[in-house]
Amino acid sequence: MSAIGGRRANDETGRAQEVMYEAWDQTNPRARVALAHKALTISPLCADAYVLLAEEEAKSVEEALEYYRKGVEAGVQVLGPKGFKEYAGHFWGFLETRPYMRARAGLAATLNALGEVDAAISNYRDMLRLNPNDNQGIRYELASCLMKSGDTEALKKLLKQYDEDGSALWLYTQALVAFRENQADNKTEELVKKALSANSHVPAALAGTKKVKSSTSGYITMGGEDEAAHYVQEWGFDWLTTPGAVDWLTKVAAEMASTPTQRRSVH
Repeated sequence: MSAIGGRRANDETGRAQEVMYEAWDQTNPRARVALAHKALTISPLCADAYVLLAEEEAKSVEEALEYYRKGVEAGVQVLGPKGFKEYAGHFWGFLETRPYMRARAGLAATLNALGEVDAAISNYRDMLRLNPNDNQGIRYELASCLMKSGDTEALKKLLKQYDEDGSALWLYTQALVAFRENQADNKTEELVKKALSANSHVPAALAGTKKVKSSTSGYITMGGEDEAAHYVQEWGFDWLTTPGAVDWLTKVAAEMASTPTQRRSVH
């Protein structure tokens, strides 16, 4: 492509992206879909248009997958080899990369939904290589896929890579992996203490002794019941299918709650 042709394509993609910003502001789904199609008439390299169509127009998971693939391909063409080399390690920090990263996340999630877990893992790993800061929370999806695939060593490595993550999802998952390997030793109980400090609702939610409400807004409250509900939805199966794990967790939580120092730290 000539320099003039490249500039023209970039200008067209920029105009198409402006249409997508307008689409996201719409509350009417039909209007959003119509604007996504309009964006593609301006530039077939508008990755975000394919993402919206995957989410709101696709009639099947397979159709969504095709839209996401087109979005990823469009993003690759827009960024080019130079963009991937220049932005690698800091993706998402640049607006130009975000449509590609949104499409790639959608592609990986859809592959996972179709049972193509290894393909999803490959995509998620590459995304973390491009953007280790992980603004999109890709590590949570990858952790789930690694657990599903039974790759405990890779999961442990990932958990360690983001060891500073203080979310309930990360801390309770660290405790689960440690319990599976070491059972109820002191180190594992220390992990539970950290997890309880992050969210005290999870043990009862996993045990079914407390009904926690899911978020209705799409946002999760750190330390809240909705975070516990989200965790149980994502990781409850893994806890429940690990013999003795939930009983152990609730026992440790009860013991810690009975001590004044723990009551102060948790509440």
